[in-house]
Amino acid sequence: MSSTLLASQSPPGTSTGAPTHTSPGTPAQDLAEAFRAAMSALAAPVTLVTCYDDLGRPRGLTASAVSSLSLTPPLFLVCLDRTSRTHDTLTGAEEFAVHLLGPGEEHLVTRFMRPAEHRFDGVPLAAGSHRAPVIRDASLTLHCVRHDVLEGGDHTILVGRVTAVGGEPAHSGGLLWHRRGFAHARRP
Repeated sequence: MSSTLLASQSPPGTSTGAPTHTSPGTPAQDLAEAFRAAMSALAAPVTLVTCYDDLGRPRGLTASAVSSLSLTPPLFLVCLDRTSRTHDTLTGAEEFAVHLLGPGEEHLVTRFMRPAEHRFDGVPLAAGSHRAPVIRDASLTLHCVRHDVLEGGDHTILVGRVTAVGGEPAHSGGLLWHRRGFAHARRP
């Protein structure tokens, strides 16, 4: 399973969620495909994780392997695919932002399907003295300082200490990645 939403899973509308191999592979390949299919049944939040690179350019990626970790201190983790072109920039950044997306914000994910150097083309950033790029149209943002970087198989676990929350949590979030496509979680 990849933290980068669309790297290891088919884009919305292109897969039924069933394994697609036609001939048996090695036991490890079969297990990997079975695990990937099983994880597609687990609804996960859709987020965009952003930071500035060493030259001050905004960088970011989509991530669904994310979770709160601790309340005291407030910690949040993001699992990053080591093959991502943004991996080293994010793990090296002192600060980053996690945008928790909601229904209607799928267009932001679509923009992040572009090559890494073009993901922010036409994406308005919030004004202010943010130490990580904050996407103006995202409804909820966690501002984080890097707390720890851990190994996790073919992923790196980036742990951030949350320093601020932007947006209104009661009316935000709820965009999910489920069965290799977008889904919505809404409460009345």
